[in-house]
Amino acid sequence: MFNDLKAKFKLVFQQEDNVRIFFAPGRVNLIGEHTDYNGGHVFPCALNIGTYVVVRARDDQMINMYSLNFEDKGIIQLNLQQLAFEKDHDWVNYPKGVIKEIQKLVNIPQGFDALFYGNIPNGAGLSSSASIELATAVMVNELFQLKINQLELVKLSQYAENHFIGVNCGIMDQFAIGMGKQESAVLLNCQTLQYEYSPLQLGEAKLVITNTNKRRALADSKYNERRSECDRALADLQSELKIESLGDLTPAEFNKYKHLIRNEIDRKRAKHAVYENDRTIKAVKNLKEGELKAFGELMNESHVSLKNDYEVTGHELDALVESAWKQHGVIGSRMTGAGFGGCTVSIVESEHIESFINNISQLYTEKTGLEADFYVVEVGDGARELVNEDEK
Repeated sequence: MFNDLKAKFKLVFQQEDNVRIFFAPGRVNLIGEHTDYNGGHVFPCALNIGTYVVVRARDDQMINMYSLNFEDKGIIQLNLQQLAFEKDHDWVNYPKGVIKEIQKLVNIPQGFDALFYGNIPNGAGLSSSASIELATAVMVNELFQLKINQLELVKLSQYAENHFIGVNCGIMDQFAIGMGKQESAVLLNCQTLQYEYSPLQLGEAKLVITNTNKRRALADSKYNERRSECDRALADLQSELKIESLGDLTPAEFNKYKHLIRNEIDRKRAKHAVYENDRTIKAVKNLKEGELKAFGELMNESHVSLKNDYEVTGHELDALVESAWKQHGVIGSRMTGAGFGGCTVSIVESEHIESFINNISQLYTEKTGLEADFYVVEVGDGARELVNEDEK
């Protein structure tokens, strides 16, 4: 991979001296969906697929960016002092937004040439955008020795997505990608940013991610609408309760005070946020105690709630998950990510993975006319510089 990327860099930028390579993973959230912006808990892990950046510092103020995933866009040239959102710049707006946020903190002394390559399926819900953001943040930080700590880079990346790109996301994606740890998932309280790593002890099972191949454009989806519905529900509850977020409520407390939420749709959205937070806390406890089957059952319950109360699944995701539930060796399966297309995550016993893929492929195509893609993934470390060929 190292030599291939360096060769591509030389082809695009006509030289390869003094290049460095950085990597930021994708992420999958095992449970805790649409809780991050509601002050609840999430339980994501970083993956061994992600975004690579090959970079070389320049001696002027120009930035040249090129992506092997969007070769038709060619080299996009920017001036370090003129970084504005431009629709025509497409994917480059993600690194551009991060660079602009970093510049507000510290001076970036010079520009650079950067070649990006990602092996995360675009638009699949595995956070390819946040992966690009953290790859950029870590690269700029290390390249120019800015000495910004990793958590601050995570926050800057989220802020760039919120305010530069215009997607009102929570912090989970950037946090999991920046702070990931090999063979562990992280339980994160999205309100306080308190976190703890939990070893992913899956025994004789593996994580299988299945892509619906139904494209989803997060900024154009109903993501922001769901957030507004939860905000209204919270405001109604705050008329009598001293809470900062829906994540402050237990299911019992929610049921006692849900009458305060005037709109029935808002009430359903809030119910999901509260119950999903509770499921996440229970699921991590089950995992620590070796109760993998109980963990899987909570994954299944999560999908049902996302379908019925939060209404973000859709025909394709439901087709994958409901087919998965019928397969031998499936411990749990649910949609992951924002929804409206994207991916599912399943825990599947290793001996049944081949039949799982074959059976789901057939059933999914029969139900939707689409072909699914499958990824048996490993859990890796967070965003970092790669210093030898064996790293990925």
